[in-house]
Amino acid sequence: MTAQLLTGPAEPATDRTVVGENLSLPLFRTLSGVLAGHPYLKVVVDRAENTWHLLDTAAHPFHVNYIATRILGMDLTALDADLDAFNASVYMDPDRRFLLGVLSLHTDEDTEGRERTFLVLETTEADTMQGELLSSFYEFVRTRVDGRLPLLLKPANHGQEEALAAISEQSVPRILSHELFGSRARTPLNPGDATGRLRYFRTHDAYTEAAGALGWSDIVAMPCLPDDVPRVAGFLNTAPITPLSHTNVLASGWGIPNAIVRDLEQLVEKDGLDGAWIRYRVREDEIALERLDHAPDLQAPAWHQQRIRLEPPLLEDAPVLALHRLRSTDRDRYGTKAANLGELHHVLDSRTADLTAFYGRPRPPREDLHGHLAARLGLGAFHTGAPTPGELRAAAAEFVAAAVSAPNGVALPFALQQHFLASSTVLQQGIGKLKMALELDATDVLDSLCLQLQHLIRQTPVPESVTRQISQAFPADSGGRLVVRSSSNAEDLPGFSAAGVYDSVTTVHGTGELLDAVRQVWASLLSPRSVRLRHQVGISLDDTYMGVIIQEYVPASLGGVLVTCNPTRREDFRNVYLNCSPGSPEQVVEGSVLPQQYLYNTVEGGGRTVALGSWGDGLSATTRARLADLSLTGRLLQSHFSADDVDRPLDIEWLMTDRGDFRLVQIRPYAL
Repeated sequence: MTAQLLTGPAEPATDRTVVGENLSLPLFRTLSGVLAGHPYLKVVVDRAENTWHLLDTAAHPFHVNYIATRILGMDLTALDADLDAFNASVYMDPDRRFLLGVLSLHTDEDTEGRERTFLVLETTEADTMQGELLSSFYEFVRTRVDGRLPLLLKPANHGQEEALAAISEQSVPRILSHELFGSRARTPLNPGDATGRLRYFRTHDAYTEAAGALGWSDIVAMPCLPDDVPRVAGFLNTAPITPLSHTNVLASGWGIPNAIVRDLEQLVEKDGLDGAWIRYRVREDEIALERLDHAPDLQAPAWHQQRIRLEPPLLEDAPVLALHRLRSTDRDRYGTKAANLGELHHVLDSRTADLTAFYGRPRPPREDLHGHLAARLGLGAFHTGAPTPGELRAAAAEFVAAAVSAPNGVALPFALQQHFLASSTVLQQGIGKLKMALELDATDVLDSLCLQLQHLIRQTPVPESVTRQISQAFPADSGGRLVVRSSSNAEDLPGFSAAGVYDSVTTVHGTGELLDAVRQVWASLLSPRSVRLRHQVGISLDDTYMGVIIQEYVPASLGGVLVTCNPTRREDFRNVYLNCSPGSPEQVVEGSVLPQQYLYNTVEGGGRTVALGSWGDGLSATTRARLADLSLTGRLLQSHFSADDVDRPLDIEWLMTDRGDFRLVQIRPYAL
């Protein structure tokens, strides 16, 4: 229910907007539109005239257009020319003339199970309205709305939550966003459309029995899909998950719809959907399941014929290197993850990268967002003196270097894996058999061959020359705990993310365990699932290699994942989506807990809580402010790591150390 800070098309001729009238439920329904399944109505309070305007939603999609053209007599050209300053006057000026908001209509059940209808009032997420104005806004609306309808105020951001804390709930009744939407029946996770056969599994055991027979035309539904789900037409979850779960990252990378549909059991029983052909649609404001009368004439999806070609890996002898010595161009020798972490070290250490390109892109009617970035970096608001481009770049580089650090560690090149594999005739024979099976498309023996190879890799001794290189670069007998991560050349690719496909080992002590962990990571390159997924898109086994990252374990007080976009609303260029939970980020990535979820606006500023996950309490105001800085850092890094297309978002795993410092442990493209 967020009002927008953009101009829109010219208003249609029909306009039922009313001024000064009290609001009844019939009038509300006459003027309202529908968003995310809830009727909503835009309101403008004119403090100078002591009246309000109830906007016809169909005629006035944006508050600011209405105020400028219908109240102040401006034309849209003049508004567009000075849009940011105008927005500041209506959303941020403490002495503003206009108070802008949205009224939405909701229903729930009271303590006796009876349906209750109520209204919710909120501002736009970027509105800086504080306690006195919020209270005044609520009272103005309350006295003009049918008294039989309960009215609750919903803080639109963390700043408003904190401002309202000093105001009695008796005088300003309120509801928080996660309280209002946390239990809704249907939640979009990844937008898209699919036509396929619904396969509904009520338990994981039922899924396991049928998993081998699932195909590209199936739409898989179950409480929580496993990370090893095959590539299919669509996902449906009946239990809560986060948009940043492994399965939703896969859905995003594969371009398939995914949603939470808590009432699927009732829909399946009512319409006989299990095993039926359906048309499945996921949008921000719509999740639809339509049963088809007969099996459609489907063509195999594009990915079924898709062929991804890798850059040739460089297998000549290369040294084990400290991460800070790598650059992004080293991905053909050390893998994408290691190369990106090396590039991150370079960005933080050199402070020469241009981290402002995202904000320099035109966002019509704005020529750029440089003024907003200057405000976020503390260089003054967009309506004051603007810094030079050089000053802005320098401030961005200093901000990022102060906000985060990159992990220390070493990277093992592809050459070490190649030496290991070449050291065993039995391994070479097993790889040859697997290649033959792939060439013949002998899928019936594929899994057994992969499992045999993985077992052999874990049991084959590591050659002394390889062991020596690893131990000399990173002595494992120092007593500290190590983390061993995968870094393949067959991941984080356009059309092939491989999120959650390869192994990491996070509890490693001593040389023996280190070598075991390295072999486990190498073996994950030949798991049945990874081999099948690569084979589906034409990635040759000959071209696929695994580098390894070895890092010291760093205890974390908080960890998680952020993506520099809003996964469920792709046209939103403002917000960064962040998940976190106490401890390491692996809990969030693996889905072992339901994390806290936040959205942070990296243009106008501010943040809001989406869900509290498995924890009853939110984070402190201080920690949330730190997360806002982390989100802005991710957005700035996007300018460098997505230099060929600065609108392509990043997927960043991070942790907060016990000292309160942020460390980025992985950075990669987020597939949209």
